[in-house]
Amino acid sequence: MQSRDIYDLGRNSMRPSFIKQSTWDKVLNFLATSKEMTPFLLIDSEVVKEKVELIGKRIEKAKVFYAVKAHPDIEVVRLINNLGLNFEIASEGELKLMRMLNVSAERIISSNPVKSPHFIQEAVSYGVNLFAFDSATEVDKLSSLASGCNVYVRLSVPNEGSDWPLSKKFGVEPDAAIELLLYARDKGLNPVGITFHVGSQCKNIYNWSTAIYKVVALWEKAQKEGLKLRILNIGGGYPIRYTKEVIDIPAIEEMINRVLKKNFPEMPEIHIEPGRAVIGDAGIFVTSVIGKATRGDENWLYIDAGVFNGLMESIGGIKYTYVVGSRAAKKRWILAGPSCDSFDVIDREVLLPEPVVGDHLLILSAGAYTISYASEFNGFPIPKTILI
Repeated sequence: MQSRDIYDLGRNSMRPSFIKQSTWDKVLNFLATSKEMTPFLLIDSEVVKEKVELIGKRIEKAKVFYAVKAHPDIEVVRLINNLGLNFEIASEGELKLMRMLNVSAERIISSNPVKSPHFIQEAVSYGVNLFAFDSATEVDKLSSLASGCNVYVRLSVPNEGSDWPLSKKFGVEPDAAIELLLYARDKGLNPVGITFHVGSQCKNIYNWSTAIYKVVALWEKAQKEGLKLRILNIGGGYPIRYTKEVIDIPAIEEMINRVLKKNFPEMPEIHIEPGRAVIGDAGIFVTSVIGKATRGDENWLYIDAGVFNGLMESIGGIKYTYVVGSRAAKKRWILAGPSCDSFDVIDREVLLPEPVVGDHLLILSAGAYTISYASEFNGFPIPKTILI
């Protein structure tokens, strides 16, 4: 790393205001002393701890389950386990992590409404006893492979205002949901609740209240049918700051709690499944500039991480904040990854001072859904995760 790069990154003016000074200092110290080859992902453990201590605290009877898919690195999961969170899993691979860390089965749920038969068998064998469903086929699978288990139906709710909508692939409307709950009871399962998801990186606070009102109507129908529901799983969706400020978690949870208390004479057990909100803004992706080019009136900047080995969410619309250690004039760049595939374009219209080949380019708020999406396409490695 060039001394100019270190100097420029270290200036106070280079630190975005939403990045804690302590985090920035840790990153700079790591870059100054480490010989680690880029790309790699730095995770500030203190930021993770702060988020764990924040989430779920303003909702009565809340239990928090970390969505392992957001970042399944073993050391990250170990940290979160040591901080006392529970876990939401969907696959044999995520269950293997639970085994490796000796996580007790009562701290694990599976909210994927469509699970492989082998995973169901493995999870039941481990002792997991709470599963989501949203189809008769899933009820039949669970009845056959996990007879008597606790289940909750996935309700379809609005996802407007979410950067990563999840309302098309999963979920059913209330009339279908009540039929499925009754079918599950008839098939020897134990219906205990309802779940929904407002969409990942949800910036519309009213999605939660709209979803809860939809749940209330279904809950009342279930009671009339003799079903004793006790769990409401509100999924994930809490947003983090990428390029713009977002509504904060306390405000979201205070609103959720008000709506719940207003509509439930007896508060159900509330399950929350944050992933991005736990790990996202704790991560800083460290990459290096490997090339530049001018093509017509476009300036292209190439780095050693791309959509295939860490930045897949950029394709779905997630916009990151980037920092380079340069005092040169700012230009607009098309930011691209290292692979031979022309699909490997991370962002367009990125305004940055012009770096030189070899300079570091930092990608902020990159802790979630980066490494978990990464592949070794074209032979480029999956970046290493390092806790700092």
